[in-house]
Parts: sequence; structure tokens; C-alpha cells
Amino acid sequence: MSQNYDQLVEAVNACREDIEKAEAGNKAATSRVRKSMQEIKAIAQELRKEMLEIRDAGGTK
Repeated sequence: MSQNYDQLVEAVNACREDIEKAEAGNKAATSRVRKSMQEIKAIAQELRKEMLEIRDAGGTK
């Protein structure tokens, strides 16, 4: 499976605890979640590019 996909899954799972803390009212956790979401966005964009490359190449890498 794609290394970018694995990184995406890992990043989402890593911020789960901070999301729970943020929902409980921890303001510092909300900042960490926002930072994590920026990182997740960047990883998702790389994964998207990778998928476009595979599509344009006509198959798997």
C-alpha cells in the first residue's frame, strides 16, 4: 500500500487523543488538532498527486 496512505492513517490516529481533549474543553489541544489537520492536509495532497501519477502512467508504480 502507498507510503503516503500509511502516513495519513497514522497522522489521523495520532491526533485522536487531542480531539477528545479538545472536545472536553482543553484549549491547548485545539491548537494541536489544528496543527495536525494542516499536516494531514499536506499528506493527503501528496497522496492525491501520487494517485494522479499512477492514473496517468496507466497502472501501478
